[in-house]
Amino acid sequence: MTHQDTFLITYSDLLTVWQDWLDTIPHPPLDRWLKQRAKYQKRYHGGYRMAIDNAMMDAMRYRQLADALEHSFQDPGFDDWVGWDQSWSPNDTTEADPQHFWYWLQLRNEADWRLPEIAQQKARREHFAEFSQRVAQSADNALFLLWHGLRPGWEPALKRRAEKSGWSDDTLQHWIEQQTRRPPLWLRQVASKTSADDESLERALKRDGVIVRQYPVSLDGQTHTVHAAEGGNDVTRSDAFKAGRVEIQDAASQLICELVDVQPGQKIWDACAGAGGKTLTLASALGKKGAVIATDLHQYKLDELKKRAKRAAIANIRNFVWDGEAPLRLPIEIARQQGFDRILVDAPCTNAGTWRRNPDARWRLTPDNTKELHLLQFNLLDRAAKALRASGRLIYATCSWQVEENESVCHRFLEANPDFVLVKQTLLGAPGIDSDTMFCAVFSKA
Repeated sequence: MTHQDTFLITYSDLLTVWQDWLDTIPHPPLDRWLKQRAKYQKRYHGGYRMAIDNAMMDAMRYRQLADALEHSFQDPGFDDWVGWDQSWSPNDTTEADPQHFWYWLQLRNEADWRLPEIAQQKARREHFAEFSQRVAQSADNALFLLWHGLRPGWEPALKRRAEKSGWSDDTLQHWIEQQTRRPPLWLRQVASKTSADDESLERALKRDGVIVRQYPVSLDGQTHTVHAAEGGNDVTRSDAFKAGRVEIQDAASQLICELVDVQPGQKIWDACAGAGGKTLTLASALGKKGAVIATDLHQYKLDELKKRAKRAAIANIRNFVWDGEAPLRLPIEIARQQGFDRILVDAPCTNAGTWRRNPDARWRLTPDNTKELHLLQFNLLDRAAKALRASGRLIYATCSWQVEENESVCHRFLEANPDFVLVKQTLLGAPGIDSDTMFCAVFSKA
């Protein structure tokens, strides 16, 4: 991958931001940290700040590769990368010489970050060329994963995913290569409220300097049109965004909402609503008939949903906190019809399917926290299912490609709930679409 940033950034500025990040314990999500930093650090502006942000994202994406390059430079004959990965920790990067670390990243990205001359620079460049040749010529999957920012120890999990989804070796390789590239900013067009909104979304955004393209996406034999912002001005500053005509929502997330199959007049429960991207989509599909109950563990996320619903002029959403510890106490109108027509459980997960946008998230994945998530995911799905009416539809979704968070949870749920039938389970997004990778399963209740 090559970055051709308009602004050439300096090593001193990179090192300042990098050190500030390392000193922030515990590390918050990098994208939020960078946004928060921009509010209070006025030193960097516009394109220059964006170039630094991109460099930081690359540092997260290739942090293990940089450590591996330094390790192999010190020990040229080393080749046990699976064994090395078992003892490697993201904390190892904090102990690395920052000049060496950033030099390896500069070579990997073909970037110009104005790094100072370092000791053995020519030898390091030659070693990098030899290493990249080994990646290109070798069938060593461990090296291939390292080169694309993935841990060698994840190979068994990736093979399980390929087997479940019927991926060929070429498809799996394509998905791995996608992990080095940030996907486009996907947009969802909000249904027009008045005849004054009949102007096409592309034309409205183009007037505000946002470059937008349409993409046809196939799902269950039907073609859906999705939009992506591919350059120009910030879409969130456009008149169309401020007027609630467009929302930012990944293409895979939009397809999950299609599988919910909302019909006007229905009562919907979005059990893990978060900030409400899917909630807004479901409520919009209802029109003025029906209602969405949105719940989440965190009140601050529901507060953000309220703001977004107000901007989009959507009034059929009610929200309140649900901790998932017990089945939901049904509102009167839902109890009257003996449960919800549709329930979406967009469960907390490792977010492994969003690594392209949030590369730092891949280093927070450990066997311990994934086991805890598997139990939480099952419990949320099992308890939410109690609120579904007969012949209703239950949808389970995650932002993860891992089989253990998806098909395995679904299998356990079916064993515990024989009155449910699996209608469909599928992986959405990458590798087929240039987006995040998400999972969705649809159950019906007899």
